Amino acid sequence: MADEPLLTIGQLARRTGVPVRTIRFWSDEGVLPETDRSAGNYRRYDSRAVARLDLVRTLRELGMGLDDIRLVLERKRSVEDVAAAHVQAIDHQIRVLRTQRAVCTLLARGAPSPRKAALMNDLARLSAAERQQMIDEFVDATFAGTDPDAPGAAIATSMRTLPAELPDEPTTEQVEAWVELAELVNDPAFRARAREMAVAGSQADRDQPQFDPEPIVEHAGGAVDAGIAPDSPEGQAVLARIIDPGMDAAARDELADTIDTFTDRRVHRYWELLGILNGWGRPPSRVEPFEWFSAALRAHD
Repeated sequence: MADEPLLTIGQLARRTGVPVRTIRFWSDEGVLPETDRSAGNYRRYDSRAVARLDLVRTLRELGMGLDDIRLVLERKRSVEDVAAAHVQAIDHQIRVLRTQRAVCTLLARGAPSPRKAALMNDLARLSAAERQQMIDEFVDATFAGTDPDAPGAAIATSMRTLPAELPDEPTTEQVEAWVELAELVNDPAFRARAREMAVAGSQADRDQPQFDPEPIVEHAGGAVDAGIAPDSPEGQAVLARIIDPGMDAAARDELADTIDTFTDRRVHRYWELLGILNGWGRPPSRVEPFEWFSAALRAHD
């Protein structure tokens, strides 16, 4: 080994195909130390440096940082450990790129407003935990101080326990849903409406009889599909199949107020967006039947 010929940095570059500037940088960073120096103070490398350079180049091409490479070369970390950590980093980058691709697809379809373009870009960079945090912050702010055990307070629990997970390969529809959901949960009017529903549910009398929604969905839903006006004689006949025909006007108005409190198209849209994001499909809408039912209740002399 004493008589082994040493290579200059130029010879090492020609032998390995790695540029001189890169070899010099890696040497300065300590991952490829020279074997010795010539009388003229030029770097020289032996055959072990060639093998070391091949390893450094391979690891760098895999995207590993010099700090991790140095630990591997110093045998302070195994290649297996570093590679496993790198796989996780690559997986994260792939998820981000897939989301960014979906965002770019949206942008290519038309010219959204600058605000929506910025929002799409921000959402593309959010992790699943950060997306869930956005929902949790909305729920915390909207339902703070309400009684989670009250009969009508289940909406808060449902909103919190249904995570909005963006898939690894999101469709453009799912990215659009995230944009709309982000705008919705940050809309003060929507927050106020959701809180109104939560407070009303939290303050509901536990002993108060709860109305059965199924007859409303069945009969009022059928009237909506048939185009029957709620204030028409036909509409009032449908209403009589849902409530006691002898219910007085004050009781009808009170029930209509309750229905209106817990019926909101934007809240239904919240569930639709979660369904799109999580691949559950669109939930059936009960908004139209309940709106029809409320209008029919109020259509009295």
